[in-house]
Amino acid sequence: MDAGDLKIFQAVAREGSITKAAIVLNYVQSNVTTRIRQLEAQLQVPLFYRSNRGMILTPAGENLLGYADRILQLLNEAEQVTQEGGPPTGNLRLGSIETAASRFVTPLLAEYCACYPKVHYSLVTGGTHELNQKVIEHELHGAMVYGPVEHEKLNYMKIYDDEMVLIAKPGEDDISVLLRRPMLFFEVGCSHRTQAEDFLKTRGIQLLNVMEYGTLDTILHGVTAGLGVSLLPRSSVVQAASRGEVELVSLPDPYSRLEVGFVYARGEHSSSALHALVEIMTVLES
Repeated sequence: MDAGDLKIFQAVAREGSITKAAIVLNYVQSNVTTRIRQLEAQLQVPLFYRSNRGMILTPAGENLLGYADRILQLLNEAEQVTQEGGPPTGNLRLGSIETAASRFVTPLLAEYCACYPKVHYSLVTGGTHELNQKVIEHELHGAMVYGPVEHEKLNYMKIYDDEMVLIAKPGEDDISVLLRRPMLFFEVGCSHRTQAEDFLKTRGIQLLNVMEYGTLDTILHGVTAGLGVSLLPRSSVVQAASRGEVELVSLPDPYSRLEVGFVYARGEHSSSALHALVEIMTVLES
């Protein structure tokens, strides 16, 4: 078993398909199939359940994937460490909560890429818990999340403060009525829901009718259509409010407080690409 075997195994595990993994790796499909079979024969255990729907990891495969992720990450870091005498290079996998992606991360990456054009970055969006977990598991180098975050495996740096506001259909601003409407959120369990539940309890409202919506745009359209209300950062909805698409209703302190920060793995050597990004954010923070 070598790094090449682990890279192929990791791709099949992530893509859930030999065909998709071959495309990602730019390999011949038969070569991927053969390498997976050889790896299973060497380990004397099946790594995947095979079906018409694709490839699903067996318990042994799940265990191996954790080691494969760590080994390949270390190999990538070892390669980048040897290049630290020059400008940052390599890959930079980032994540962000959606409300920070356009307002902060996009202009940040524009500045970053202008300074370090040899770094190849990728960006995914998700919820705070999901993104934190991906950083811990080394699927991402870092992520913009709601904070503060306290975890033994994560470094956290505050980036900016925002304000949580209640958004409703234009012309509706009676908070006592609005709080009994369905709440539209990105995901059940997201930071907004916890904050909403705490606030509702102060108003004597125990039940929270949650509707899951996938993106910021769909939430805004849902609120405009009168399907419910939502709690969102002011910075992400202020333009929609200026266009008359939604009504913004302020919340009392401390329920209006919102903090956004950046997390990255603790206790390990940071790649030059990540280190350069953290340096830029440190300047912005100050």
